[in-house]
Amino acid sequence: MSESQSQTIAPAEAGSEAPQPQPRRRFTAKGLLSGSVGRNLGLILALAALFVVGAITAGDRFTNIDNILVIIRLASIIGVISVGMTFVIIGGGIDLSVGSVMGLASVVATLSAIQAAADNSTWLVMVFTALAVGLAAGFLNGFVIAYGKVVAFMATLAMLVAARGLAEILANRTTQVVRIPEFIEFMNMDLLGIDMLIWIFVIVAVAGWILLNRTTFGRRTVAIGGNREAARLAGLAVRRHTMYLYALAGLTAGIAAVMILGRTTAGTSTHGTLYELDAIAAVVVGGTLLVGGRGTITGTVFGVLIFATLTNVFTQNNLSTSVQAVAKGVIIVIAVLLQQRFAGQGSKSH
Repeated sequence: MSESQSQTIAPAEAGSEAPQPQPRRRFTAKGLLSGSVGRNLGLILALAALFVVGAITAGDRFTNIDNILVIIRLASIIGVISVGMTFVIIGGGIDLSVGSVMGLASVVATLSAIQAAADNSTWLVMVFTALAVGLAAGFLNGFVIAYGKVVAFMATLAMLVAARGLAEILANRTTQVVRIPEFIEFMNMDLLGIDMLIWIFVIVAVAGWILLNRTTFGRRTVAIGGNREAARLAGLAVRRHTMYLYALAGLTAGIAAVMILGRTTAGTSTHGTLYELDAIAAVVVGGTLLVGGRGTITGTVFGVLIFATLTNVFTQNNLSTSVQAVAKGVIIVIAVLLQQRFAGQGSKSH
């Protein structure tokens, strides 16, 4: 090969060895809005739209601060249950029993023996009893699902029926009045002008956000919900973690039982009826995928507030609860359709 030929080839060889420029990742408005920011923005806009409708139709009766606090207070009990439900659904499961577990916990916590013990010591006995009942029911759900390999739908449906039946037996189909004044006073006190139920909701929501976004527990929940088999092969204790998820849902049901006792000052087997459906609806509207693997506590809180605001708008305008149920159904269907669309876009991008 001649010298001139070698000089001609050299630049080409040098160019082939040089690093190729990497394409820059573009952050487009469409890509940003299709992610979690877009979903939360959509929820904020939906909530704002409901507020506008309420302000136009009900005026000052809707926009005053007292009514806003009523809305949040209305959302607080379902909100606490929904936080636990969010973890279960992100983990790829479902829990139909939380409403019944809540009713059972309220009944057990107001049994004569429990109230007598609380009267002789501290009202916290009632609180711990309700939490223990919820936690035990959740662990039982999780054990049957994880180690008994029973489908979550059927296992929690069985708990729904059994817990409600046990509550009726223990209460003898009667309403058990709370006779501990210190408990009632604490649960109905205002702290900085805000109802105690709202504070409990805020604390549970913040704790749930931290647990999901800032701990290994949260990362494992997302991984298991996204691909259960891959998580198992990666060394995660999938069955044990699944049991913990249902225990967490049971615990939040127990907290909700304490809250309903404070609001109604009575324990009854009818507490929590259909609350599981309201919680699932709020979680789905909040952007959590029913198939698992994705979801946010922030979205769930917005979902709960949207339904609570919708209820308040209908109440302020003396509209039928039947129409309200239809409106809720439409919102749920729209949320599921949007989920499918975003999930399809995510699969295409990969």
